[in-house]
Amino acid sequence: MKDQRWVFYKDVPAQDQGNGVVRRVLAYSGDVMTVENRFEKGAVGALHHHPHTQITYVVSGAFEFEIDGEKHIVRAGDTLLKTNGVEHGCVCLEEGILLDVFAPYREDFVED
Repeated sequence: MKDQRWVFYKDVPAQDQGNGVVRRVLAYSGDVMTVENRFEKGAVGALHHHPHTQITYVVSGAFEFEIDGEKHIVRAGDTLLKTNGVEHGCVCLEEGILLDVFAPYREDFVED
């Protein structure tokens, strides 16, 4: 699906990440990628880091995020920036959806 101009949600396979998280890789190119993550209440996005800049938009729900040791509760409409290599993770407080944008794209999320 890399460089696919039109990506219809109904055609995007859900990838069960376990522990209440489902990922859908949406449109992407070599430069940028959009990913939807659906979280059940209590699901955890374990602390991690990667060599990509990541912007997260909270579509719905509530999450306690930790970025570089600082914690905040975020809700629908909030946006978070995680620069290359910064440790981050979250706990879902209310079932919700996060929309992530990565630059460059996450090769580990796809099989091209």
